[in-house]
This record gives sequence, C-alpha cells and structure tokens, in this order.
Amino acid sequence: MSKCKKAHKKFDSINVIPFIDIMLVLLVMVLTTATFIKQGIIPVDLPEAKSKQKEDTKKEVTVYVNAKGEMFFEKEKVDLKTLEAKLSSISKEQTVVLRSDKESRFQDFVSVMDILKRLGHEQLYIVTKE
Repeated sequence: MSKCKKAHKKFDSINVIPFIDIMLVLLVMVLTTATFIKQGIIPVDLPEAKSKQKEDTKKEVTVYVNAKGEMFFEKEKVDLKTLEAKLSSISKEQTVVLRSDKESRFQDFVSVMDILKRLGHEQLYIVTKE
C-alpha cells in the first residue's frame, strides 16, 4: 500500500482588507443616508387621513429683561408680580422665549427663571447671540 501525500498549504492568516473595504463603504452609505433624512432632503409623500384635527398653533411668548432691569411680557412693561400673573394665565405647553440683556443683573434672570420653574413651564428657550 502506497500512501499518497497531498500537499497541504498551511492556513496562516486571513486577508481582512476586502472585509474592511466593504465595511467602510457600508458605513459611508449609512452616514450619508442618515444625514439626508435628518435634513429632510429625501422627499417623502405623507399619507392622507380622512379625519383631520386642526391643532392649536400656539405661538411662543417672549419675556425680555433689559440692561436697566426692566421686564417686558411681549412688548408690555411688567413687574415681577404682573409677569407671574401673565405667565400663570398661559398654557404650560406653550413655549416661553427669554431674551435677557448681557448687561442685565443676574438676579433679574434668576427671578424670571424662578417664576417659570414655580409655574411648571418646561418649554423654555433662552436666546443668545452667536
């Protein structure tokens, strides 16, 4: 009996470069698609519903604090008590925009924030300059 010896090539390592290339291409595709979706560039036809409920478009309310410490609700000059009364009369879901002058006292800013927190307003934007 003669034994045939087959030539075996030793399997030392795996070539991972093609795998890395494929993964990088997939990563680029996912990132570009996610960016387009986030910016709303991909056009989407939304389905229509028979019963349409008109949502209340609540406009935002602006509170101003100027450098002299004067407070305004929209364009009406108010003191802290009046500001609290006006803020308590609006819905807690309504957005409140706070525009405070950089030269105003920090205490005025804290007083307005304290009123908003006490009344439970969570939709708050503080406007700053870039």
